[in-house]
Amino acid sequence: MTGLLVICYWLTNVGHSHAPAPRIAPTAKASDVLGYWNTQPRLKKCEAGPGAADEIHAEVQLKNYGKFLEEYTSQLRRIEDALDDSVGDVWDFNLDPIALKLLPYEQSSLLELIKTENKVLNKVITVYAALCCEIKKLKYEAETKFYNGLLFYGEGATESSMVEGESQIQMGRFVSFLQELSCFVTRCYEVVMNVVHQLAVLYTSNKICLNKMDGLSETCYVTGVVFSNRNLWIHTPAETSGVHFQTLYEHLGELLTVLITLDEIIDNHATLKDHWTMYKRLLKSVHHNPSKFGIQEDKLKPFEKLLLKLEGQLLDGMIFQACIEQQFDSLNGGVSVSKNSTFAEEFAHSIHTIFANVEAKLGEPSEIDQRDKYIGICGLFVLHFQIFRTVDKKFYKSLLDVCKKVPAVTLTANIIWFADNFLIQKMPAAAKLLDKKSIHAIKTHRESFLQQKAQLLTKEMQSYYVFVSSWMTKMESILSREQRMDKFAEDLSSRCSVFIQGFLYAYSLSTIIKTTMNLYMSMQKPMTKTSVKALCRLVELLKAIEHTFYRRSMVVADSVTHITQYLQYQALNSISVAKKRVISDKKYSEQRLDVLSALVLAENILNGPSTKQRRLIVSLALSVGTQMKTFKDEELLPLQVVLKKLDLISELSERVKVQCDCCFLYWHRAVFPIYLDDVYENAVDAARLHYMFSALRDCVPAMMNARHLESYEVLLECYDKEIMDVLNEHLLDKLCKEIEKDLRLSVHTHLQLEDRNPFRVGMKDLAHFFCLNPIRFFNRFIDIKVYVTHYLDKTFYNLTTVALHDWATYSEMRNLATQRYGLIMTEAHLPSQTLEQGLDVLEIMRNIHVFVSRYLYNLNNQIFIERTSNNKHLNTINIRHIANSIRTHGTGIMNTTVNFTYQFLRKKFYIFSQFMYDEHIKSRLIKDIRFFREVKDQNDHKYPFERAEKFNRGIRKLGITPDGQSYLDQFRQLISQIGNAMGYVRMIRSGGLHCCSSAIRFVPDLEDIVNFEELVKEEGLSEETQKAARQLDSVLGDLARNFAEGTEYFKMLVDVFAPEFRSPKNMHLRNFYIIVPPLTLNFVEHSISCKEKLNKKNKSGAAFTDDGFAMGVAYILKLLNQYQEFDSLHWFQSVREKYVKEIRAVAKQQNVQSTNQDEKLLQTMNLTHKRLDVYLQEFELLHFSLSSARIFFRADKTAAEESQEKKEKEEEPSKTSDGDLSSSTPADPIVK
Repeated sequence: MTGLLVICYWLTNVGHSHAPAPRIAPTAKASDVLGYWNTQPRLKKCEAGPGAADEIHAEVQLKNYGKFLEEYTSQLRRIEDALDDSVGDVWDFNLDPIALKLLPYEQSSLLELIKTENKVLNKVITVYAALCCEIKKLKYEAETKFYNGLLFYGEGATESSMVEGESQIQMGRFVSFLQELSCFVTRCYEVVMNVVHQLAVLYTSNKICLNKMDGLSETCYVTGVVFSNRNLWIHTPAETSGVHFQTLYEHLGELLTVLITLDEIIDNHATLKDHWTMYKRLLKSVHHNPSKFGIQEDKLKPFEKLLLKLEGQLLDGMIFQACIEQQFDSLNGGVSVSKNSTFAEEFAHSIHTIFANVEAKLGEPSEIDQRDKYIGICGLFVLHFQIFRTVDKKFYKSLLDVCKKVPAVTLTANIIWFADNFLIQKMPAAAKLLDKKSIHAIKTHRESFLQQKAQLLTKEMQSYYVFVSSWMTKMESILSREQRMDKFAEDLSSRCSVFIQGFLYAYSLSTIIKTTMNLYMSMQKPMTKTSVKALCRLVELLKAIEHTFYRRSMVVADSVTHITQYLQYQALNSISVAKKRVISDKKYSEQRLDVLSALVLAENILNGPSTKQRRLIVSLALSVGTQMKTFKDEELLPLQVVLKKLDLISELSERVKVQCDCCFLYWHRAVFPIYLDDVYENAVDAARLHYMFSALRDCVPAMMNARHLESYEVLLECYDKEIMDVLNEHLLDKLCKEIEKDLRLSVHTHLQLEDRNPFRVGMKDLAHFFCLNPIRFFNRFIDIKVYVTHYLDKTFYNLTTVALHDWATYSEMRNLATQRYGLIMTEAHLPSQTLEQGLDVLEIMRNIHVFVSRYLYNLNNQIFIERTSNNKHLNTINIRHIANSIRTHGTGIMNTTVNFTYQFLRKKFYIFSQFMYDEHIKSRLIKDIRFFREVKDQNDHKYPFERAEKFNRGIRKLGITPDGQSYLDQFRQLISQIGNAMGYVRMIRSGGLHCCSSAIRFVPDLEDIVNFEELVKEEGLSEETQKAARQLDSVLGDLARNFAEGTEYFKMLVDVFAPEFRSPKNMHLRNFYIIVPPLTLNFVEHSISCKEKLNKKNKSGAAFTDDGFAMGVAYILKLLNQYQEFDSLHWFQSVREKYVKEIRAVAKQQNVQSTNQDEKLLQTMNLTHKRLDVYLQEFELLHFSLSSARIFFRADKTAAEESQEKKEKEEEPSKTSDGDLSSSTPADPIVK
């Protein structure tokens, strides 16, 4: 459906009886409906003539109607699904495409509603009801139009507005608004006058009988009430005391509050007054030279008079004062007001009664609108004083005492009102009766109230947080529960209580926020950050209440109708009891008849929708109906409670909306940056941003009443820009930079960075921001996730274009952003060549002898690290570098690199053979083998550690190089270089796999690669296409072959050297396994020495890894097929036993020496213990590395087992059927 669908939920009883219209259920099928039509008499076929055509036409229309019904049914079903009352299926609070109006409505007028046999009562109630309705309309107009127009004057001023003359232009646009306001104020004066006259006529000490009624004109101005010979009220003061139209006085108070508010807004509006002064000066300039401005002089004088009138009426702060200073006594002998003692007493009695009700509720949790009524009471009190010139000192003091409980009242937005200032200013004579100390005490109390509020604000916030959370839970629980018919009334009562509780929380929160913020602003006191945060939390709670009502609005709407009916039923019961009591009393009197008429009227009115008019009439009727003790005390109070509930529930959605309206935040938007900083610091609660933006949007409807700019849209744009600038500065930009910083630090963890341990420096999980739904603000959606993603995409792209060699770093950061924060990043699609490949494969291949001596291999991370460097950093080479090189040079370089490695190994193995053949070495090794065979049974088949140490020392005696290295050190280095070469081959293989896998990832099945050339030939495509297909087949074949052969490099290098190593002519090499223990001992000493140098200032020779040694030992043992011989030595077990034994001995000595308390000896033993631990740890590490390296060479199988397995594999193809040998052609040998 296009457009905005507005469903008005009419709770109405129009007052006319109509037959119920036939209704089609949303779930009804078109066939069901058509079935009805099929049962009706069909058109008779006419054998000839136009009748047949008519029948065909009818059939077509019927089909079209059926089609329409089917479409309409599906639409209804979609609407029904959208408006389902379950928890999850609600429309979006931010979009609000469907508005639900929940106000009761009817088209009946007051004259139609107020109908009893008592004509005089009808007229009185009609007049008072009409006046109350008029006051409500005036109040609504003031709140929606005039307050906002005045408040927003001068707002939205951009830099261009500072140009000279702009303020006069704004005021020029605003004059028409002021003229409308003048008419509005005049109208308010007339209504106040009318209300006073109507009440004065009613409460008079003289017998006045008017023979005609002036009628209800369009302005609802009624000058009198008709009294017949049987007057409605007996005219002596004693007998009229039973009837008190409190409702009318309350409405009059509301109208006076409007005038007071207008005065306060203008009085606090410095900009308006300044611009008005400038505008008057401009007018004087125009007056001196009208022709220059193109204005006729005769039109200028009336305009000046109009401005003077507007200034005197509106801008001098005399709106309320002029109202109460009106001439209320009619000059032509009509209504007398000031000398009407009965009216004076009734007026004072009503004020006292209203005040007593209000004061009891002020500051209580059950407070609803008592603060607003308090302003009205003060206005009424001043009006009473102005008319009758009498003052009740005790009551005056009571009004001022309320200031201790309620130091200030917010009139609207940021306008705050102080009752003491108002009463002292408007009644200076009465103020003189009070001592100055009590007046000063009120102002002192106001300051102390603010200080106390600041201290308790955080606790209040926490309390309300619990209250509102539990209320929301209760709301969900009650509304989700199915209504049981046997407990229907109980369920309605609980729902009613929950709804009212929610409203009360909203009222309390709204009052705290407005009063505190406006007091700070009015008294020009600085607010602490803690207070700001607490107030913002309260704003969130306020919007959470509104959102809860909104989210369950379908169920609330359904419940409200039932609750209002239930409350009406309760009220009717109470009235029915009273009515029976009146009827049962047989004593007839005119007053009793009036009471009965009033009760009948209330009954009739309650039998209908609970509209504002009906509830007003009930209130007025009961003012008459409750006299003569019609109701008992225990009956009257429950009835009043029920009627109050009825008022609240009937206007629930409107009242909740008013209380949760955060338009006032526009005037306190300075707190928004602090709030955003708090949200950023506490990212866990990021979801509360929705509530705050919902609150910030509340001022938009009010801004639409701005009249000083060309269009209100200018003001909206300024506000939009201001909020977005603050959001970007205090949240979005900070978030972007923090995410980018986190990604950079995470990618560069190999550098020595600042401490990022979350247990020490804390952790801020910013990922919560990316789980938020987009935030709606004005006509845009703020999607934090998209914003940050765009920023990172833009930054990474720009920086990559500046330094192309960093592409891999930014690619890694993109992946990390996706994994850690769920950001869907865009690929840069920049050229794929890179400079980030360390040493080139070709360079390493040509100088492999230099590479293996200058670089150290790390087995676990598959990385080569430079041994020493003249620079401040060490170069590294990893799989990604190798893959980049292979992609640059092509996969063919892999085979060439392995061939170069083979040539290098041949040279190294020649030196290896010479060392093993040396007489000094060979004789010692043979001696060690013989020794082990002799003593192995005694040593539990373990090679003695002492023998390896002795061998190490013995070799050292043969001589050392100028660098201080023994022959065993050089032999260890040789084996490490051989191991480094094998590690390089492994890295070439991994890099090839990495490169090939990225290139071949689009091939679905490597085992079954389609031949594109054959497919192209079958389709009979052109020669060029066939050539391209042939090229593609060649590329795919190369990729597949290189991808497969990469896994065989180690096997090839074993197979090519193993026969020679195991041949009888190289028997001297068979002694290698016995030299491994001394070699490992030599390696561990060297390794510990290198690691200790890391902590020294001179780091020459420092290293933390050298897994090339383990790789070399594993490779040579495999070539010699000596894994079992080496394992028979149980060398690492022997080492472990030796060090464990020594550690235990040292520990035992430590225990003994600890009693002697020889500190030096204890320190020595601690160092010994530590050294033994380090040695044991290094041996364990070497053992693990060697075990890992042996896996590459299939250490689990001997040479005999491998040859047997090879034979079996060769025999398998010969046994296969069909002799399919062509598919298993061996790959071309790499090593020549």
